[in-house]
Amino acid sequence: MEMKRVVVTGIGAITPLGNNLKEFWGALKGGVSGAAPITHFDASKFKTQFACEVKNYDPTDYFDRKEARKLDLFAQYALISSDEAIQHSGLDLDQINKDRVGVIWGAGIGGLRTFQEECITFGQGDGTPRFNPFFIPKMIADIAPGHISIKYGLRGPNFTTVSACASSTNAISDALTYIRLGKMDACVCGGSEAAVSEAGIGGFNAMHALSKRNDEPAKASRPFDKDRDGFVLGEGGGTLILEEYEHAKARGAKIYAELVGSGLSADAHHMTAPHPEGLGAKNVMRLALEDAGLEAEDIDYINVHGTSTPLGDIAEAKAIKEVFGEHAYNLNISSTKSMTGHLLGAAGIIEAIASVMAINEGIVPPTINHFTDDDAFDPKLNFTFNQAQKREVKAALSNTFGFGGHNASVIFKKF
Repeated sequence: MEMKRVVVTGIGAITPLGNNLKEFWGALKGGVSGAAPITHFDASKFKTQFACEVKNYDPTDYFDRKEARKLDLFAQYALISSDEAIQHSGLDLDQINKDRVGVIWGAGIGGLRTFQEECITFGQGDGTPRFNPFFIPKMIADIAPGHISIKYGLRGPNFTTVSACASSTNAISDALTYIRLGKMDACVCGGSEAAVSEAGIGGFNAMHALSKRNDEPAKASRPFDKDRDGFVLGEGGGTLILEEYEHAKARGAKIYAELVGSGLSADAHHMTAPHPEGLGAKNVMRLALEDAGLEAEDIDYINVHGTSTPLGDIAEAKAIKEVFGEHAYNLNISSTKSMTGHLLGAAGIIEAIASVMAINEGIVPPTINHFTDDDAFDPKLNFTFNQAQKREVKAALSNTFGFGGHNASVIFKKF
């Protein structure tokens, strides 16, 4: 059968760098760090006392108080970014077949803050089981797409993908497949996460996964730098409106990019560490290229997973060199996690948005906080250190790799 083409017609974001797409992209281009001391709770006793939080956020700017109490923060971010994306797309929800519009969402954890709060409340009580009736529906990871579908009356496929830090890239991949096969006309596709809490910081600290540069948070996330010491936890959400090309064309939609391929693989190696030779990363990039019908030489920019961990950055750079060969030296490579921090299940979607915007504006956002070269990396690779670079981006690849060895890559192309 002939596969349908899939295009991007709307974008929305709420991130540590800005509470809408314009603010987010402007800060990315400007090399701004979103890291700062934690305000969500008293972190003074934790090994890591900073994170990339969403700034100047008041839920009552978006929801009435009664509604906000029914929504975990991760679901709030989902609704906010989706509303912006739908408006940005110009979709007239009264004129489309809502049975053929789905919501596919990515979340690695879901309502962690809600779970923590309810357990603390129970633990501080007399043992009588008193729980908020919204405890379970606030916590479950699938509730975000549920709320989006309810708000807009979207009755197509509706589910959440959970693959740790690859979750929202998996969501993009699934949406691509459903639209290609003619099972949907359009999809509200994205991811959100809100794990900056005592449980989130404490849990990742116990794994020795987070940077501990409490004296200089803005310089803590430093992918590919010799002195990197772990990632910085982030929060937020992002949304792409993915649409079948003929459907978008018929309504005169503005098209920001074409989604042309995805790849999925597993490391099958370790619970949290990457394969030392980047085996899963190599496989997933090759699969994405094959699915897109592109050669390695067609890619101009890679938005890498690049978490700023000692092992992960090395494995990904090795994989890129092997997959792209000599063309690796012609690529722009950047880790926007150096600015946003690591949004876990929402990392893939905001990095996909960065890739789409790079294609649209011909600007590659930087990898900030590079201070010291590491001999582990080929000096001829262009990591776009410290400053954005102008170049035509005809095709961009975005990588995400999750705990458990989950790998997902997607490719966007200039339309």
